[in-house]
Amino acid sequence: MPELPEVETIRRGLLPLVKERTIEAVWISPQAPKLVAYPSTELFCRQLQGRRLLDVARRGKFLLFPLDDGRTWIVHLRMTGTLHHSRQGCQLPYLRARFLLDDGSFLCYQDQRKLGRMWLVDDPLPIVGSLGPEPFSPSLTGHPLAEALVKRRAPIKSILLDQRVMAGIGNIYADEALFQAGIHPLRPAASLGEEEVERLLEAVRTVLAEALAHGGTSFRSYVDSSGRPGSHQHYVRVFRREGLPCPQCQTPITRAKVGGRSTYYCANCQS
Repeated sequence: MPELPEVETIRRGLLPLVKERTIEAVWISPQAPKLVAYPSTELFCRQLQGRRLLDVARRGKFLLFPLDDGRTWIVHLRMTGTLHHSRQGCQLPYLRARFLLDDGSFLCYQDQRKLGRMWLVDDPLPIVGSLGPEPFSPSLTGHPLAEALVKRRAPIKSILLDQRVMAGIGNIYADEALFQAGIHPLRPAASLGEEEVERLLEAVRTVLAEALAHGGTSFRSYVDSSGRPGSHQHYVRVFRREGLPCPQCQTPITRAKVGGRSTYYCANCQS
């Protein structure tokens, strides 16, 4: 699933290409009847046509396109969705939506598993308002994060995946941040001391910044706004490295299930 670095990479790539462009035509595949969550697919296509894109923003794992009529087009890529810009049309497998812009270029949305969702809303808050703070927000420090964890007995890995605690983190970067911070993924969140929470927040920011610098992580279907895969999969330290040596101590990496999600860690460095 695209996480914060992947969605932010797409946002940065799309911004200079689509800002101030007008959507001239919208096509939604009949094979993707659930893609438009609100309003109806017919209204979505009709009301988006002719609208000018004022910006490309991001909130957590959501892309937000403010429009010239005050509404917002919201895109959530979910597990296998991709959104990229093309000047040659959208000749793609699993194409679910196509948006023709006034310069003759296209925004192409493909999604093998058809789990992605789109909205066209007057107010984005009902969709993204429950998200927690952004990891890079200056207002997010160890102290308020520790307060958010103090009564949580769930494993810290599960808490990191809770978008109400911190927005944008998924399975890859939760594992990588916990490794960097030296914290076992099964530790109850409330058991972390303030110094450990500070260390974890710093680790979260470090691994996200590294992934951004590498254009995101492409283990499966993720590509950026130009259709290119990221390269951070070559730099992960524990994720999907079961049985391989820990880069710090050479102990084989362990895989376990935490909250139903495959979780990778070093039993020595994260004791």
